[in-house]
Amino acid sequence: MKFTPEKYRIADEPMKPFIDSEEIWSYINKSVSTKEKVRGIISKSLAKNRLNLEEVAVLVNTDDAELIEEIKEGARTLKRNIYGNRIVLFAPLYIGNQCSNNCTYCGFRSSNNEAVRKTLTDDEIVSEIESLEDNGQKRLILVSGEHPLYTPEYIAHTVKLAYSVKKGNGEIRRVNINAAPLDIEGFKTVKEAAIGTYQVFQETYHPDAYKNYHLYGKKSDYEYRLTSLDRAQEAGIDDVGIGALLGLYDWRFEVLALVRHTNHLEACYNVGPHTISFPRVKEASTLDISHQYFVDDADFTKLVAILRLAVPYTGMILTAREPAHLRNEIIQFGVSQIDGGTKIELGSYSDEQLHESNLNKGQFQINDDRSLNEIINELLDQDMLPSFCTACYRLGRTGEHFMEFSVPGFIKRYCSPNAILTLAEYLVDYAPKNTATKGWEVINKNIEKLEDKTMESSIREKIEQIKSGKRDLYY
Repeated sequence: MKFTPEKYRIADEPMKPFIDSEEIWSYINKSVSTKEKVRGIISKSLAKNRLNLEEVAVLVNTDDAELIEEIKEGARTLKRNIYGNRIVLFAPLYIGNQCSNNCTYCGFRSSNNEAVRKTLTDDEIVSEIESLEDNGQKRLILVSGEHPLYTPEYIAHTVKLAYSVKKGNGEIRRVNINAAPLDIEGFKTVKEAAIGTYQVFQETYHPDAYKNYHLYGKKSDYEYRLTSLDRAQEAGIDDVGIGALLGLYDWRFEVLALVRHTNHLEACYNVGPHTISFPRVKEASTLDISHQYFVDDADFTKLVAILRLAVPYTGMILTAREPAHLRNEIIQFGVSQIDGGTKIELGSYSDEQLHESNLNKGQFQINDDRSLNEIINELLDQDMLPSFCTACYRLGRTGEHFMEFSVPGFIKRYCSPNAILTLAEYLVDYAPKNTATKGWEVINKNIEKLEDKTMESSIREKIEQIKSGKRDLYY
């Protein structure tokens, strides 16, 4: 772990914020977009080099339609070169919506008297996970509000419980967390449960805007939330995820702030965030914010492509907040992970009677209600490679070790074969006949494209083992 002077501080004193609003706005206001600059920046990114804030500012200021298409094409090429055609799939599982914060954009807000409050029992968590496993899910992210009930010990307990649930050939192999920031001891407690990624989204990086949306509760402390993943790193959690909720402030500022946060983590710990998320504000129970900063589809697509170019080796997550047609388009520009078969009302995976979303039971409105298999079908139609791979996490390829593999481009050599093997499991165990037919065709195409013929024969051998009953094979 690498420490810089930025990290040295007197014990128990708050860390100086690393987000400087004036600095970020200075880059945005002073950067001028020209064809020569934009094309040079795209070329730099395609050479797999990180972009600096000034270069990112040039891209966000680009309004020429031709150049925007070049930015998108650059992002598409970069994704193909680094990640191949794979898309990692996961499911969110909400375990509790009690919350002591009052955030004006969130259905969980404490002042929402219409919210149906619930915390799943252990038996209910098991039922939810069994239902998810019946659909073929292997990766979960556990989500909860910020409340005294949801202690580090409770979070660790739910992680261990999720790993323990086995039904048929089903099992959860990676459990990520999206929950409240913790202190260092709390992060250590959660780490011992063998969590995957710990996500904390800043929501908006602009301090004044942040204050306007977070009326009270622990989340109203901007600096405590901003430095949360530093505490995670100090506790030994080297796999973290950052994000901004687009629509709370100017999206250009948020994009540069996400890159600045990435820079900070890399400077201090030699590794940036494993993932970046960029959800847009959606309808929620008692939603109370202005539409001033809402991001339209054109700008949203553009900013996703810019983020891909800015941070070539960072995973990017696109959620079911977005409608299916838009997700199908945007995944081409650099997205590496999406959720599938998503339900966010507590207990909804195992409730066969629940067909319509209820804003008083969920955090926000989702706009992609396709089943996991429907999403897999459409990915296959696009010659994408659906993946449930968890090998890097389980082999210790996280943090600095992940960078050792991913930065030179080796990760593609591992990820594509592992994606093939996890898709083969899905096709054998869960897929309807038409999905299986398409899936095997896509698998064969991807195997034939492998440059390493030794790997080709090895994969085919492992697929035969899967067909004969073996599971959880990976490189």
